[in-house]
Amino acid sequence: MHGKGPEIESWFGVEEDTDLAADNDWSLLPFMALSDGAHSSTEDFSYFTLCRQATSAFGISCTRQMDANDLLDRPADVTRSTVQKAVVVIAASPQLFGHLREKLSMVTGAWFAQRDFGDVDILKKFQESLSRNFHDPEVDQDIYLGLSLRELIHEYKHQTLVLFKCILLQRKVMLFFGSRCERLCMMQFSLISLIPLLLSHLQDSASPDFDAQSSASVPPSSLKTSDRSSLLAYMGLPLQIFGKGSLFGPYTPLQQLDILADHDRTRSYLVGSTNSLLLQQRDRYSDILINLDDSSITISSPSLRTALALSAADRRWIDFLTQTVTSTWDPKNPSRPTTLAYMGSEEFIRLQFEEYLLALLASVKHHLYLSPPARNPTPPTQHQLHHTHDTPDPIQDFNPDWLSFWQGTPSYALFLRTTDPHLFDIVEPRHPTAGALSVEDIQRRITQQIATLQLDSKVAATRENLGKHLVTGQKKVSTAFEKLWGDIEVLREAQKRKAEAAGEVGSARGTLERQISVSSSIEGTAEKSARASVLSRFSTPSTPDLASVAAAGQKAGAYMSSWGAWAVEKRKGWGGGVAGSGWGRARGGDGMEAAEKVVDAYRSPGKKKSREVMGGDGIGRLDA
Repeated sequence: MHGKGPEIESWFGVEEDTDLAADNDWSLLPFMALSDGAHSSTEDFSYFTLCRQATSAFGISCTRQMDANDLLDRPADVTRSTVQKAVVVIAASPQLFGHLREKLSMVTGAWFAQRDFGDVDILKKFQESLSRNFHDPEVDQDIYLGLSLRELIHEYKHQTLVLFKCILLQRKVMLFFGSRCERLCMMQFSLISLIPLLLSHLQDSASPDFDAQSSASVPPSSLKTSDRSSLLAYMGLPLQIFGKGSLFGPYTPLQQLDILADHDRTRSYLVGSTNSLLLQQRDRYSDILINLDDSSITISSPSLRTALALSAADRRWIDFLTQTVTSTWDPKNPSRPTTLAYMGSEEFIRLQFEEYLLALLASVKHHLYLSPPARNPTPPTQHQLHHTHDTPDPIQDFNPDWLSFWQGTPSYALFLRTTDPHLFDIVEPRHPTAGALSVEDIQRRITQQIATLQLDSKVAATRENLGKHLVTGQKKVSTAFEKLWGDIEVLREAQKRKAEAAGEVGSARGTLERQISVSSSIEGTAEKSARASVLSRFSTPSTPDLASVAAAGQKAGAYMSSWGAWAVEKRKGWGGGVAGSGWGRARGGDGMEAAEKVVDAYRSPGKKKSREVMGGDGIGRLDA
């Protein structure tokens, strides 16, 4: 890259002082070789078409970049921090691009590894080797190297057939968009390779002004059914997809958009672009947009959408092909089935499309054979008139709306002019999977619709999110329960401490009472009994038993009553024996009064009285 943009630095394989770009008006060649967005990749490839005199030439470029500071000798014209260059090979046919791609990648990588772009000896030797080996018969055998039909079907599934039938209509239709230029171009080459022999007949594809194939086409004079090439030519293949008014540009830079906008000159094209500016003007430049970045297909024309609708037989056919590819898909090696068998291979897919196209062309001829005389270009016969109403029209399985569109194209006119009207005698005019709509078709359609919606991945994502929420909720609930049990434990500990404190208070009170009891001298049975009764009021059993307390109260009452009666009798005796001294009466009287007070206190436990009981030693005690 130079300060003034991309430019051509050197030519190899041409005479000295020859500039092919100037001689053939290849002013856009540098922009085709260095695609938009190539700087985002370490290595990328671009495929494009060029006009060379009255025919088409095809170019392939390998683009690389490196840090300008890594150069051994940095030229003065390198003004940017990154150096980006492309090595381009121009060939007369794109059939060998698969082989050229691998060699071009190695040579470009080796040239960059030198870190000296002034040393171009490796490029000269590469050009000389191409001149010697370009027409090697062993190389020509595999013209589809690098074209992966399995990837095309795996990615677009039933829409692959939609694209295939769309390219036959020669409409202002096909605009491919993608951020990777190589993938963008190879998808287009894979699509046109489904039409037998077309890849080797693209001499009119570089310009809408070229029309060599139509001028040179004549009806075949013979047929050899054992020879595939003879059979295909007799059936009118390859169809003229790119001719007068058509253009094929695998990579088309923005500088070439003026050709696409000239509708009087360019009526149909198949092009690709890596510039997102075209997405903003999709309705102006395309009837159908294929976005490779999100694997979407957008058809903006309602009439074209109707013509490209797939019939039940079409869906049955492409569903079988899709299922075959999907069941043998290997992500590590997409171009080869996991079974390593013929079923699902590249050759298998190519022959399936060839069979479909031959059946379609034969059905078109048979449809014309059954059509009314006004629409039939050939005079009707008695046999035709007899069987017109007895034979079903096979074109119904291919969608009659599609045929109506195709009948207005130059490709159809050339096919009609160069083919025998009775092609259906060579190939059976019948859809490969003809038949009415069945339950299996509906089940398969529903299954594929569900797969298209990607419900498994969406449900998996929902399941994962739900699992995360359940785990989070479980953690929150566990935390709440742990906190609750913690609070309960704290409460239990508080109650336990409170109970222990209450027990200590009760024990201290009992000890105090025992000390008071020990410190007092009790004389006489009445005083001992009265003291025991008073203390019983303050004793709190650890386990209250109302029945036991009632029984003990009755016994104590009976005992106190008998004791009182005995005391009265004794008082009489004491009064007579010691009356003279006066001491016994006073003492007896004091004891009796104390006993009566104790009995009254026992019988009325709910009432608290303050009293002073005098013991025999004359010490007063205050019981509450």
